[in-house]
Amino acid sequence: MPDLTAIGLGEILWDVLPDRSTLGGAPANFAYHVNALGGTGVPLSRIGDDKLGRQTLDALLAKNVSTRHLSLDPDHPTGTVLAKLDPEGVATYTFPDNVAWDFLAPTPDDLLLAARADIICFGTLAQRSPASRQAVRTVLRHAPQALKIFDANLRQHFWDSATLRTSLALADVLKLNDAELDTLTTLFCLPQNPRAAMETLLHRYDLKLAVLTRGPHGSLVLSPQNASDLPGQPTPVADTIGAGDAFTAAMALAYLHGQSTDQINRYAANVAANVCAMPGAMPDMPRELRIDAQG
Repeated sequence: MPDLTAIGLGEILWDVLPDRSTLGGAPANFAYHVNALGGTGVPLSRIGDDKLGRQTLDALLAKNVSTRHLSLDPDHPTGTVLAKLDPEGVATYTFPDNVAWDFLAPTPDDLLLAARADIICFGTLAQRSPASRQAVRTVLRHAPQALKIFDANLRQHFWDSATLRTSLALADVLKLNDAELDTLTTLFCLPQNPRAAMETLLHRYDLKLAVLTRGPHGSLVLSPQNASDLPGQPTPVADTIGAGDAFTAAMALAYLHGQSTDQINRYAANVAANVCAMPGAMPDMPRELRIDAQG
């Protein structure tokens, strides 16, 4: 299969931890992991014309990730987020607003990229401001052939039911974690059983896949025809930052390579476990985990 081009659409930011700062943001993490797994991952975002913006460019180039679709904002700073880790390495986040990616404005070159993209991954955080929400939807409208993945990525108060419903209607694939599913279950009056709730969303929004990640308790991948429900695998955890984005990247590549739901689930879970075992959102990926190394 030819090389697949995937866009991580939305926020790019620095995770500020007590002992270090690392580049992240779900769309940027997704783009990095697609690239590391053998596709072409491209972040489409906006950074400040500042020191952190320059560090962003340097960090991505050092990881062989394209920076062509990162626009510079002269008036707003590069995004940051305060990340706190609990004793199990699970992160929680606090996001300042009015940062560069809140003012994302796609260029003609960005829309040409969207038109030829195979995959676009987007969430709710980059839709928190009117400008970036319009930008996300403009890019999606210009991508008729792309597999559109809605990774909800609910953060703080930066989402609402209208954004969720519109995003689900635009998506081909939905990915949630278990806490996010609890929120949607209450909001949309879904069945209390997690699998039944995911099946309801799958059919209600005519999705190609509905994916639920449950941290140490495994993952569920549903298609209209099949299901794969895997238990968790014992994994030493450095931190969980970027693991969900790695799962999404692996899932997307495996789906477009024609793998079964069970193969998709196992591959994505293995990739995510590898990320959990190393610190930071963008650790090195073993060559044996690349999509072209899978049987």
